[in-house]
Amino acid sequence: MIQDIDIADLKKITELIQVKYGYDFRNYAMSSFKRRMLRILELKSLSVESLLKKLQEQPTFIDEFLDELTVNVTEMFRDPGFWRIIRDEIIPGILLNHKQFKIWHAGCSSGEEVLSMTIVLKEMGILQDVQLYATDLDTTILEKAKQASYPIKNMELNEKNYIRYEGKGSLKDYYKEENGKAVFDKSLLQNVTFRKHDLVKGEVFNKFDLILCRNVMIYFNQTLQNEVLKKFHESMFKYGYLAIGSKESLIWCEVANKFLVVNNEEKVYKKIKD
Repeated sequence: MIQDIDIADLKKITELIQVKYGYDFRNYAMSSFKRRMLRILELKSLSVESLLKKLQEQPTFIDEFLDELTVNVTEMFRDPGFWRIIRDEIIPGILLNHKQFKIWHAGCSSGEEVLSMTIVLKEMGILQDVQLYATDLDTTILEKAKQASYPIKNMELNEKNYIRYEGKGSLKDYYKEENGKAVFDKSLLQNVTFRKHDLVKGEVFNKFDLILCRNVMIYFNQTLQNEVLKKFHESMFKYGYLAIGSKESLIWCEVANKFLVVNNEEKVYKKIKD
């Protein structure tokens, strides 16, 4: 078992990935990036040298590598109080200005958050009026998100979250159990566009009324967080909303004065200046 990996080795790995594949991990928070790399080396039974060789010589390995590197721990209706604010304050705030609007789930992982949002919109009777974009760096996890199929054992926690959110029925109204999986009704995803997008290097690709990027930026250093928050600001309509993770903040970033705090506890902000 590899006990440690030094900065020089991490640098070699990030530089190879950037030059060969175009992904830039140089501004990821070093401590969490290091933990991930140690996990990958242990999981794949590789040394640093053999990992570098594999990345260099086997281009197909990059998808597997990204799948392990990116964080894919999520659940439906995570932080139920947040979802109540989305339903009771944020969406009604958007609807004051226009009936049809756009939402971006940045770093959508395996899709539980996207599915939660579509259930919120369906129960509000407005799902057909909303365009949702779900993006992630990891193409393997995007494919999982498109399937909207999760282990049935995960549903106990998801159902508890939904009950605390105070939904209209039960999550069971939205899925069928098949071969140990909860397979959700595909009509929930009818207005969702899944696409690969790199928050580090990706372009601004649309304008949104609501952007959710929760618990993604904790893995970036401050330089990268600042760049990503500028990108979000540029991707939003004036008076649009931004939701980030409870341990994240935009108080210190360059665009902080262009946002108003809507809910400090749940980290929801409103764009007030272009």
